[in-house]
Amino acid sequence: MQPIRRALLSVYDKTGLVPFARVLAQAGIELLSTGGTARALREAGLPVVDLVEFTGFPEMLDGRVKTLHPKVHGGLLYLRGHAEHEATAERHGIRPIDLVAVNLYPFEETVARPDATRADVVENIDIGGPAMLRSAAKNHEHVTAIVDPADYEEVAAQIQAQGATTLELRRRLAVKVYARTAAYDGAIAAHLPRWLGAGGGADLAADDRLGGGAPPDRLIVDAPRVQALRYGENPHQPAALYGRFAEHFRQIHGKELSYNNILDLTSAATLISEFRGEAPTLAILKHTNPCGVGRGASLCEAWEKALATDRQAPFGGIIAVNQPMDGPCATAIAEIFSEVVVAPSFTPEARAVLQQKKNLRLIEVSMDSHTAAGGEIRGVGFESLLWQQPDRATVRARDQVKVVTKRAPSEDEYQALLFGWRVVKHVKSNAIVYAAADRTLGIGAGQMSRVDASRIAVWKAGEAGLSLRGSVVCSDAFFPFPDGLVAAAEAGATAAIQPGGSKRDAEVIEAADARGVAMVFTGIRHFRH
Repeated sequence: MQPIRRALLSVYDKTGLVPFARVLAQAGIELLSTGGTARALREAGLPVVDLVEFTGFPEMLDGRVKTLHPKVHGGLLYLRGHAEHEATAERHGIRPIDLVAVNLYPFEETVARPDATRADVVENIDIGGPAMLRSAAKNHEHVTAIVDPADYEEVAAQIQAQGATTLELRRRLAVKVYARTAAYDGAIAAHLPRWLGAGGGADLAADDRLGGGAPPDRLIVDAPRVQALRYGENPHQPAALYGRFAEHFRQIHGKELSYNNILDLTSAATLISEFRGEAPTLAILKHTNPCGVGRGASLCEAWEKALATDRQAPFGGIIAVNQPMDGPCATAIAEIFSEVVVAPSFTPEARAVLQQKKNLRLIEVSMDSHTAAGGEIRGVGFESLLWQQPDRATVRARDQVKVVTKRAPSEDEYQALLFGWRVVKHVKSNAIVYAAADRTLGIGAGQMSRVDASRIAVWKAGEAGLSLRGSVVCSDAFFPFPDGLVAAAEAGATAAIQPGGSKRDAEVIEAADARGVAMVFTGIRHFRH
């Protein structure tokens, strides 16, 4: 095992730096450093050689050039024991650097700052750091490369025990280096177009009603692992959570979230965000589909209306509300078994009630999370990914729809249509929702034909003892034939909302007129496959 003779320390994040450097110094390892890192080490009483002294070349261009020197990269890259490399190093006065501890300028943190300027962003693109790390990692047979302060302890332990690191550890650290530099470059490539006004990134400023946005030329995913999960959809599938989940959701009670919990609660949060800033609204979801949605003068009233849609499916489901969860509603929902409750916040009274259920997960969510930048990515196997802009299209007012029948909807029908349309958007297609102005009455999800979805919705309403007379019917896509509209009218619906766009629209409109059904077109489809 080859001993470590010289280490180069140059870190932005100085967590654990001094204790680690002290171990190196006690082992007789010469410390090279730059700028603030060198100052921190000297203040701790450790001997440090400035890199400019080591290279014989000054820092220049406001620190942009300080580590980009042959004596640095030569010392990292030359193969120890290789006759030609050793001779070249000797001829040019290149001395070995056997360990590098470097972490990078905070580019990701900088672009997230609301007060960041273009100059701030550009100056926080690290050049020397990634270059040194990549050189050291490439030569991992001889050089230890550390990019994460969390690895100081293991490296220090090996140096204390044997004066060197094992090849196995150096290989692991090299892989970690390339993962970090790849993510770092990916973050730059993903964010820089927005700051420079250059192409290649998605246009997030497009019309929100229509979704908008263009696919990026190259899909770059930069998502750190934030949580290992027990398993995926099924116990035999390993799984983990990546990204910025914790910035939008905060768990305040209950056992660890599962893969399926996360699928359900994010679907619930997205649905309930449709009703942000409105009257108390509550949604119950199961397997990412809404079972019932209700609106009332209070959350408790909204709960009763949502539950009335389907009293069986909510068992083990997800409950989401658009207002702080209060004590009366908490007491009501505590009567059934739920997996997760999602709310902007929980009152002390609500927490006192719900925290009696030790396994119930309570999640606080930002009601504006649905507006977060970025697209939706779905793996489809075959080493392929699909990308799309999130479906942010919405219809909230009657002037956003087109009346296509002889009869226009009444005021009550309009209220029901606009309510149900925002719910059907979140039901797996083919999707049919029967609704009143303040509640869902029957939901049919995920069927191979629209007529079958309608039949299921009618059956569910019957099972719940709810009348569909005077209801409205909402369809996520156009009725391809009049039969779906006819079935809705026979079930009691008096108004319908759908995208329109079928070559048989005229036949569907004629069938609606014949039955006195008012119908509006949105021009927007909401498929959820």
